[in-house]
Amino acid sequence: MKFVVKAWSNGGARAGILHLGTSTIDTPSLLLSTRKGLPHFISPDLLSCLPAPESRLLHVSPLHFLEGLSMKTISKIGGLHQLLGLHDHCFVAVPRDSIQCLPEANSTNKIGASFETPCGRLLIKAVEYMEMISSTRPELWATLADEVPAWVSDKRNKTSVDRTIKWLDECISISPASGAVFGAIVGGSSLEERRRCAQEVATRNVSGYWVGGLGLGESMDERPALLNAVIEALPEEKPRLICGLGLPEEILQGIAAGVDIFESTYIYHLTLGGFALTFPLDRTQINASNLVPSDVGSDPRKINLRASVFRKDTTPIVEGCMCYTCRNHTRAYINHLLNVHEMLAQILLEIHNTHHFLGFFRLIRDAINAGRFEEFRREFVQRWR
Repeated sequence: MKFVVKAWSNGGARAGILHLGTSTIDTPSLLLSTRKGLPHFISPDLLSCLPAPESRLLHVSPLHFLEGLSMKTISKIGGLHQLLGLHDHCFVAVPRDSIQCLPEANSTNKIGASFETPCGRLLIKAVEYMEMISSTRPELWATLADEVPAWVSDKRNKTSVDRTIKWLDECISISPASGAVFGAIVGGSSLEERRRCAQEVATRNVSGYWVGGLGLGESMDERPALLNAVIEALPEEKPRLICGLGLPEEILQGIAAGVDIFESTYIYHLTLGGFALTFPLDRTQINASNLVPSDVGSDPRKINLRASVFRKDTTPIVEGCMCYTCRNHTRAYINHLLNVHEMLAQILLEIHNTHHFLGFFRLIRDAINAGRFEEFRREFVQRWR
């Protein structure tokens, strides 16, 4: 792995280039949420419909594979790339999955981290986690962490940092030869513990940093201080990955602090609810747009395609959008598929929403390269809040 920062805007926001495996990814970038290595509704043959190379970063939790094939079998096959046949994509392994494998702080102890999974509540030791990493062979992986929600005590925050640092050292000592290591940074809602954890991890031999424990109860108002406490203690030349920030406003908040890669379940939840992103991806259009809340939904950034108003709407989801869905199908067709409960509705929606959200990241990178990120952020938040 190689990472280079190419541009800064307004102090914190930065644009760079990440060389990972055979792919070159511009940052800030989106890490696509997956279930067992594939986007939730998009089959392998349809991945080519998504913009490349932006769509080639795939998040995977090794815990997904605890049901089904054994780790030994996956290893014999040759890891995830051979198992799934995705040789042009890069897998980023993080223990936490914000949909099905959530950390369970009350059951975590000094032996290992506890997670709620489809297989029930599981306690994962560092050595077991590293066996999963060795078997799945991702290009990038984050170390095991004790993630805690925002409301725990100061004593519990301190314990979570101590355990995370201990597991970090264990993971590094038994790490496989391949794959870039991202050190986990936790500390809940404590600025002091966040700062201490970041300082400790910065002294380790890691390729980058995973900021964990966010999106677990903290408010948007208190998050900037937590992010700044972490980022200020980290070297600038290494990339930063974060989980738990999904909404566009949260993405912009993380980028303003200096985060480079975002794992987000926003697309999944939109698609599952029958929503399609529609906000303009051109600055002129954003400034000129007069969209207002309607009976279709209270958020003008997206539309609810289950609504009866779209039953006879023969226009694409977004005029001029170049995704497969908008080039081939209408709002009326997707409305019909949703209302007769056809899975093709979610497939077409996820293609569009992924395409659109990747376009949002492209717009952000352009703003950073032009030195006007804060202006872009202010316009976006004021327009769409």
